[in-house]
Amino acid sequence: MALSSTERARYARHLSLRELGVAGQERLKAARVLVVGAGGLGSPAAMYLAACGIGTLGIADFDRVELSNLQRQLLFDSTSVGEPKTAAARARLERLNPEVSVVAHDLELRAANIRAVIDSYDVVLDGSDRHGTRYLVNDACVIAGKPLVAAAIHCWEGHVTTIVPGRGPCYRCLFADVPEGAVANCAEAGVLGVLPGVLGTLQATEAVKLVTGIGEPLIGRLLTYDALEMRFTELPVARRAECAVCGERPSILEPFDRAPLCDSAELSAVRRLSAASLADELASEAGDALLLVDVRDPLEFRTGHLSGSINVPVAELARRLAELPGDRTAVFICRSGVRSRSACAIALAAGVPGAAHLEGGLIAWTREVDPDFPLDPPSGTGA
Repeated sequence: MALSSTERARYARHLSLRELGVAGQERLKAARVLVVGAGGLGSPAAMYLAACGIGTLGIADFDRVELSNLQRQLLFDSTSVGEPKTAAARARLERLNPEVSVVAHDLELRAANIRAVIDSYDVVLDGSDRHGTRYLVNDACVIAGKPLVAAAIHCWEGHVTTIVPGRGPCYRCLFADVPEGAVANCAEAGVLGVLPGVLGTLQATEAVKLVTGIGEPLIGRLLTYDALEMRFTELPVARRAECAVCGERPSILEPFDRAPLCDSAELSAVRRLSAASLADELASEAGDALLLVDVRDPLEFRTGHLSGSINVPVAELARRLAELPGDRTAVFICRSGVRSRSACAIALAAGVPGAAHLEGGLIAWTREVDPDFPLDPPSGTGA
């Protein structure tokens, strides 16, 4: 696709690059790239891809802009609050570069629609914040033979890798499938505002390289970033022969939606304890019948925990349920109540009766019971 005089002026600095030049810029103009998730990762990735001149840029998301997004999601500003993310993103990207065609996919990606969405794109970038979506996107891309640039962030850290089916490992080769909520999301654990900017721009860089065929993509390599230490680390990764989707005898032949651990009716029967009621029970004789199981990560647990509680991270809970004494009622505890609810679902699915959890988590405990509870590490500890 030939460049117009306006495009030649806009992309002049690209045209000066020996590795890219006019031919590379024309490949960018002809390319179709899908960004899954218009959040912290998707914002910088989409903005740089639009600025770079990707011809067709798809944005898939189904959320609306919230005030808490603005600390890191630079596609939006205060006037965007309440708008669908895809609509606000398209308007921002079209202002940034009217030469780019922006396609808004205002939907939740599911097994029933993901193939139709990705089929018209050359490269997919995954910036989603849900484990189920990450595996769904990975599986669909591997099955369809689409290159995928996957990234994730957590607190002060992040990672990115490039998946090209047939040339290296996929996301399932790198990361075991874990229950939704097993790892704290940004809302629970927090995230440094500039962190997704680093990882999102790396994703955009990988997409440009894949489209133009220049450089060496992160195939078979996982690049991690630690913002506190300001350190990048590269880890070699290999395809697993037994991988369910890209292995020698794959069992995943079509994308699928992850089944819930238990249905909503079962979850509605879970006993939900408010912070105040749990404090009352612990102070009474009834407290002897309770076992407090803190399902946060060990670092969070060491920062502060309720007296008498044990630490079993939710990602390990399914294989460690036998460690819980059967003569006491397990009360699962986490920071905000998300992981503890997942823990209840895991316990129910395993046939453990009477599971309960602290509604609102330790955030509620600090609000209702003990405002001095050490919920977060002291400033300067690097945690």
